[in-house]
Amino acid sequence: MSIINEIRLRAAKNPRKIVLPESDDPRTMTALEYILDKKIAKIILIGKEELRANVKSKNMQDLEIIDPLKYEHTAAIVNEYYELRKTKGMTLEEADRTVKEDWIVFGAMLVRRDAAYGFVAGANHTTADTVRAALRCLKIDKEIAVAAGAFLMEVPFSQYGEKGAFIFADCGVNPEPNARQLAGIGVLSARLFETLVGKTPRVAFLSYSSKGSAAGPLVDKTKEVIAKAKEIAPHLAIDGEFQVDSALVPEVARIKCPASDVAGRANVLIFPDLNSGNISYKLTQRLANARAVGPLLIGLTKPCSDLSRGCDVDDIIDAVAVTAVRS
Repeated sequence: MSIINEIRLRAAKNPRKIVLPESDDPRTMTALEYILDKKIAKIILIGKEELRANVKSKNMQDLEIIDPLKYEHTAAIVNEYYELRKTKGMTLEEADRTVKEDWIVFGAMLVRRDAAYGFVAGANHTTADTVRAALRCLKIDKEIAVAAGAFLMEVPFSQYGEKGAFIFADCGVNPEPNARQLAGIGVLSARLFETLVGKTPRVAFLSYSSKGSAAGPLVDKTKEVIAKAKEIAPHLAIDGEFQVDSALVPEVARIKCPASDVAGRANVLIFPDLNSGNISYKLTQRLANARAVGPLLIGLTKPCSDLSRGCDVDDIIDAVAVTAVRS
């Protein structure tokens, strides 16, 4: 069974409450019915109560529909959001309008207030919309102090990674992370891999160079990143800098990086910037027919997931399942 299908089953053993704010998207509504029928999660759907008549499921007791205009706690949510944003110049009137009209913000605030475990959005919103709501409402965890967008990738019939399973990061948030941020992204991604896949993470920081085969400022930065990552988490298997073949292919690793315990065995791939990360996940998804779940937002105080606007129904189901099993 695939890792992602196993995660769906794990989620169903302890269904958690997940917010789906995009009730106006037909893909969300189709995914919702499957999630309810398989008891992958309990769902809070943001929208009008009349939506219930359109949901065809045998498990309607796990569906809660919340209309921000009628919800009994909306006024309290508005005040709390205002307190979060007033130092940025937001007025109470603007907070009221945002909470009632921007359902991703409303959903994120439900998660902040522990009315739900996590949220999944982005089917018809940009990554910027989803990430902005998450950062403003959920905040960055102070331990690592960076947020990023990671993907759980599963490549069919692959001999690499963990039977084809990988974490790719950062593919959605930081255009040009500095050395400290990139080190933190590596550590967070390793923890995510361990949570989702249940195996030992082996983190490779990727480059155009393998262990000094080339020189330049970008190579120097990657070496600095690795040193910082090992300071943060000395117990993790972290290494680099690696070209992709050195990171994945044992035969190549034995030639280019014979002393490395990560080379040729990597299952967590950290890209130097958002350009390379985003391009790589989409290439892998489309050319290798890989399943790509995410961007999973890591480094925040609560679990949440973005979606590509090009997502399909299965992508939404997978994102809900993954969000539900995250710690």
